Amino acid sequence: MADEKKLVEEITSMDVDFTQWYTDVVRKAELMEYSSVKGFMILKPNGYAIWENIQRQLDDRFKDNDVENVYMPMLIPESLLQKEKDHVEGFAPEVAWVTHGGLEPLQERLCIRPTSETLFCELYKNIVHSHRDLPKIYNQWCSVVRWEKTTRPFLRSSEFLWQEGHTAHATAEEAQEETIRMLNVYADFCEQVLAIPMIKGQKTDKEKFAGAEETYTIEALMHDGKALQSGTSHNFGDGFAKAFGIQYADKENKLQYVHQTSWGVSTRLIGAIIMVHGDDSGLVLPPKIAPVQVTVIPIQQKKEGIEAACEEMKQKLKEAGLRAGVDMRDKSPGWKFSEAEMRGIPVRVEIGPRDLAEGKCVLVRRDTREKKVVAIADAASEVKDLLETIHADMLRKATEFLNSHISDAKNYAEFKDAVENKPGFIRAMWCGDEACELKIKEDTTATSRCMPFEQEQISDTCVCCGKPAKKLVYWGKAY
Repeated sequence: MADEKKLVEEITSMDVDFTQWYTDVVRKAELMEYSSVKGFMILKPNGYAIWENIQRQLDDRFKDNDVENVYMPMLIPESLLQKEKDHVEGFAPEVAWVTHGGLEPLQERLCIRPTSETLFCELYKNIVHSHRDLPKIYNQWCSVVRWEKTTRPFLRSSEFLWQEGHTAHATAEEAQEETIRMLNVYADFCEQVLAIPMIKGQKTDKEKFAGAEETYTIEALMHDGKALQSGTSHNFGDGFAKAFGIQYADKENKLQYVHQTSWGVSTRLIGAIIMVHGDDSGLVLPPKIAPVQVTVIPIQQKKEGIEAACEEMKQKLKEAGLRAGVDMRDKSPGWKFSEAEMRGIPVRVEIGPRDLAEGKCVLVRRDTREKKVVAIADAASEVKDLLETIHADMLRKATEFLNSHISDAKNYAEFKDAVENKPGFIRAMWCGDEACELKIKEDTTATSRCMPFEQEQISDTCVCCGKPAKKLVYWGKAY
């Protein structure tokens, strides 16, 4: 019995130490392993399979929106990176450089891509000549390197997997439409697939992407009340186009600069899944991205007919289109239950001698641990329905948590009290002055998360300085 419980006893309670709980879950669920280079993760099968499911389903949504996938080089010449001043200044502290090819020093340093705007700009300059060549709506799935000083698995690492979309359009209006369209694709995906509700809005100038005219974001709320920027979409205007000379002949044969966008999400989404849905027993995975949606566990495995019944059940579940497995290892059922919970498998099916004699089996939900006895013949359809119910319940629970952790502050005293005593988002008015943002961060460590699209006037004055307010802002501590 002690060995069976060991799997979960090694997880620190999230209410005792949330940071340690997160690390324990990541390691015990075998999502990743540390490599010999600080800040670089090894994604293990359980972790990479989650990313594969995210990638596959998100890519389907991209293609429904006429996105084409490409792949760009991982090395960028220093001279190319230097072409857009704001962009290079924003990334300079995080850039990793290649200085030698074999034993020979390179004539020009090459940076390992921290992002690929400059490469796409170079490509678009070469292939866009006429209005007939537009729009270009390209995306790549790749890894990038940003030399982070402080790292945490999935949340902030020196190398991470992501997708980065880069588009070119004839007009500013088309670029803005694309920017918002892709932000909505992200928000819908997170809700409909990951069961995570998002706050959508625009970043302040201080928080926007280096080189962008406007940056938009989706912000999720973690169980500890901290925000996590989960995806961004940027409108570049024609700034990059002018820096790189990306022009096209319009219908009147006049040269015009293109207008560009960029948008991306990364393996940070896995961190969001862990911290939104997980509990003290480990992962709780949304069914649509769970590598294994349902696992079959035999009870009294060596009894006649049990193993065969479990194998047959697995096949029926797979034939129903489910990602199913069966655990025939020489371990006790209790140990297998604990491991299935640790890995976040949404449903387990238990079959024992009495169940088999009665033509029944037991379904157990990971999220609530509720049990249901069903006929073996109906198990596949029952599991499919149950997975839909689990997703809906997980989304409802996360939405209720989000809504119950949003507070309003109308003056600085209320704001400071909320930061200290009310974990979550704080809605407060802002004058638009960056000095107030800096003061708030210095005084409280809270930062502006976004200016929501649906603006309200909850007070007339800035929460920090008392001057006339211009925007409602969501503030909060963040990862």
